[in-house]
Amino acid sequence: MPLLNSVINWINFKRNYQIQLYREYPNDIQMETLLNLLRRANDTVWGRKYGFESIPSVEAFQKTLPLQTYDDIKPWIDRLREGENDVLWPGEVKWFAKSSGTTSDKSKFIPVTKDALEDCHLRGPKDVFALYIKNYPETGVLWGKTLTIGGSHQINNFSNNSYYGDLSAILIENVPFWTNLMRIPPAEIALIEDFEEKIEQVIQTSLDQNVTSLAGVPSWYLVLLKKILEKTGANNILEVWPNLEVFIHGGINFEPYREQYKKIIPSENMHYMETYNASEGFFAIQDDPSRNDMLLMLDYGVFYEFIPMSEFGSENPKVLTLKDVELNENYALVISTNAGLWRYMIGDTIQFTCRNPYRLKITGRTKHFINAFGEEVIIDNAEKALQSACAQTGVIVNEYTAGPVFMGDNQKGAHQWIIEFEKAPSENERFAELLDKGLQEVNSDYEAKRYKNLTLEGLHLTVAPKGTFYQWMKNRGKVGGQNKIPRLSNNRKYLDELLELIQK
Repeated sequence: MPLLNSVINWINFKRNYQIQLYREYPNDIQMETLLNLLRRANDTVWGRKYGFESIPSVEAFQKTLPLQTYDDIKPWIDRLREGENDVLWPGEVKWFAKSSGTTSDKSKFIPVTKDALEDCHLRGPKDVFALYIKNYPETGVLWGKTLTIGGSHQINNFSNNSYYGDLSAILIENVPFWTNLMRIPPAEIALIEDFEEKIEQVIQTSLDQNVTSLAGVPSWYLVLLKKILEKTGANNILEVWPNLEVFIHGGINFEPYREQYKKIIPSENMHYMETYNASEGFFAIQDDPSRNDMLLMLDYGVFYEFIPMSEFGSENPKVLTLKDVELNENYALVISTNAGLWRYMIGDTIQFTCRNPYRLKITGRTKHFINAFGEEVIIDNAEKALQSACAQTGVIVNEYTAGPVFMGDNQKGAHQWIIEFEKAPSENERFAELLDKGLQEVNSDYEAKRYKNLTLEGLHLTVAPKGTFYQWMKNRGKVGGQNKIPRLSNNRKYLDELLELIQK
């Protein structure tokens, strides 16, 4: 085992060295990335429209190209879906990653070009394992198999030449053949559309396998692991897979689930490695297990820009490049990529935690927040407050969402939280008070609005029975894959749907 890992580390030496250069030449790497993107797309419809051949600098690029939302580029993507070539990126686009939609469309269809597959989406997982083996030279991860659940959508045809599905399904269809020797379940099971049927099939085909790693979204893996314990009667997952050693996770914050994973996988040698990937690209990897942030991957064919959230939504927001970002400031992420996305606002917010090398953490979504009363509560605030309240009470949370209680004739404003507990508090009122206090400690605007209950009264806590959130997501056709439970909303749509379900 150590010999194999030594050989793999030797093979990965060049790649690890390239990643090390992120410290020394981050801005040069990003400038080279931008110029290469412009050169490659020079003769596309988009490239000719904006004169890519005459853009010599970042400043000219930012001045020439407007910021884009999905609704802005949808007409161009529709042309790609109809089979037109050389529109946003050279060549044809055969694959489109389907993800949750905008206000005007039920779904988004993100182009996944051959270059984006090879240099970004598939390169990311290779680097994940390269960094993991570098950090843990004695690992046995490659002696077993990686369990991936896969997407909740089959591959579907737009036309004879183009297809769409969950990104995870697209990756399963495009991975090198030899990776199938290292992963389970087989593709035909991983691509089953019905999540519950898929879970049953995954369990049947995986229990007798030597599973050493898991890769996917924490919430859906928790469903799988609990089902396995239920079916096998095992006390924990290590009784089923004794060599399991790492969970490579992404999509949602892991912290609300950490205690449950510790309980289900009770091993000090179990590692958790966060990644930041989406339908639009693979962006960051947790390279240092002693830290809780991720290394921004600078050479995946993605040029990054950042809008300070204080400017977001304004007519002409200030847009920064990597060299100008500050630590612990909230930024909306903007990307230009080898998938033909140009100055595209992905909808995520991030904070930088380190500048040498550039490391970050995801703080939320540009559309997922509560600001009904000027309090500007973001997901990062909510999860820090929840973590604090849980630590003080020994409570374990399954799922949650929160939104506003609007002012009425006899009603002050407030926040309402619906929480499904794995281990419930002995006193709901005390837990709500601790959660409210935690929010005030991490968000001064919320604290100001709560002062003497003048604008906002204490938060309202509704306890949901176990299984409520799963049933809600199932009712919405959003179980499995990359579907995520929305944590915060500035309206009551999600709250009211859940309350209706709870009251049935």
